[in-house]
Amino acid sequence: MLQAGPVADATVVDSIVDCDAVAEIFATLTLEAAVAVMGVYASDPHARRKADNSFVCDADEKAEAVILAGLSTRCPRIPVIAEEAASRGEKPACGRAFILVDPVDGTREFLHRNGEFTINIALVIDGVPRAGAIFAPAINKLWMAGRHAFACEVEPGAALPPVSARRAIHARPVPSQGLTALASRSHADPETEAFLANLSVKECIAAGSSLKFCLLAEGKGDVYPRFGPTMEWDTAAGDAILRAAGGIVLDQTGAPLRYGKADGQYRNGPFIAWGHRTGPSRSHTRQSN
Repeated sequence: MLQAGPVADATVVDSIVDCDAVAEIFATLTLEAAVAVMGVYASDPHARRKADNSFVCDADEKAEAVILAGLSTRCPRIPVIAEEAASRGEKPACGRAFILVDPVDGTREFLHRNGEFTINIALVIDGVPRAGAIFAPAINKLWMAGRHAFACEVEPGAALPPVSARRAIHARPVPSQGLTALASRSHADPETEAFLANLSVKECIAAGSSLKFCLLAEGKGDVYPRFGPTMEWDTAAGDAILRAAGGIVLDQTGAPLRYGKADGQYRNGPFIAWGHRTGPSRSHTRQSN
């Protein structure tokens, strides 16, 4: 567990961190935070713009307060980078291990009340997302992963379902009949269209927030390209779940997406999430047809 020492600077991080147990902590906290989120969902969210012009509302702030309070007692030795605190300039120094929190991923979807928003928490060790939990409270769906990835149905505020009630999930092999692409519902761009035009895409599904990573992890899609701006807290939990399910997220150089980019204010560059670690074969590209 994470209380076993000054993990942020430990030289044996992996030997004292049980990533499956961490995922359970994170999953429990997303369920607790979801009560606050859904309370705001049913009322006036008081939406406003932050300094970077992105949206924030009461749900973001209330959920983050619940999560940070829980982490302070359950994972007290791990630095936490949380979206709303970071927007106020609160970014603690991080060592080998740190936690990323996005209290409401998909604030636009939340404000549009389409249900496609999530609560995300992830553990990063040595630049790699090693444990994560994502809860979509409007549809009662939870995904979580440490060494292995799981999904289950549960309501906001309920107890975390036992292992017997969770189903193991796995990304699928690249299908021979064409790819299913996942794209952002609120952030379409020409780069994404151009990228997908070079692949043999059978269908394209639009989805909000981190649900795209979860669909890949469940074997319901094959590729999710993202060329627009994202932050590490947007992607880390979904990345952890996808990797545990057998997928991968690659940066613009073709290397696995890295975390802990403090010098870049924790911003990601363009990335491609693949449901299969090898990505497509030449038969799935337009050039070879």
